[in-house]
Amino acid sequence: MAAEVLELDGLALRIGAGQRLIGADLGAKTIGLALSDVERRIATPLITIRRTKFAKDAAWLVSLMDEFDAAALVIGLPLNMDGSEGPSAQAARAFVRNFAPLSARPCAFWDERLSTAAVTRSLIALDVSRAKRARAVDRMAAAFILQGALDRLRVLGGAGA
Repeated sequence: MAAEVLELDGLALRIGAGQRLIGADLGAKTIGLALSDVERRIATPLITIRRTKFAKDAAWLVSLMDEFDAAALVIGLPLNMDGSEGPSAQAARAFVRNFAPLSARPCAFWDERLSTAAVTRSLIALDVSRAKRARAVDRMAAAFILQGALDRLRVLGGAGA
């Protein structure tokens, strides 16, 4: 069974209490991942994986979803500032189209405009070195994306227990 791609309000109706979500920030070279708690209140940076081939990246993502019993995947959708979709957004949609047949868990997109910039500014304000920022920014951007979706799900009534 292939994963459905749902709007966040549809996702809120499909996930049950106590089920985690995984958030993903898809970059050209890396995929940052974040994990929610079981109450879906807090997103925590999880891991950054270096992209290789799609099949290997997708298999790793499916195994992490299995390991953490994640109910769904929230993917950052990098819209342009005017809300239009450019090449990065099209690449995110293509990733999900290719990923959907490999997992029965639903996927949802969340607007990620300026997520990496916001995370980078926060790390600079904390005086984190450039090297440490480079290692952390993708998974922290994934947590930023996932936290936005969790906050919206809470408003929609899909916050869980």
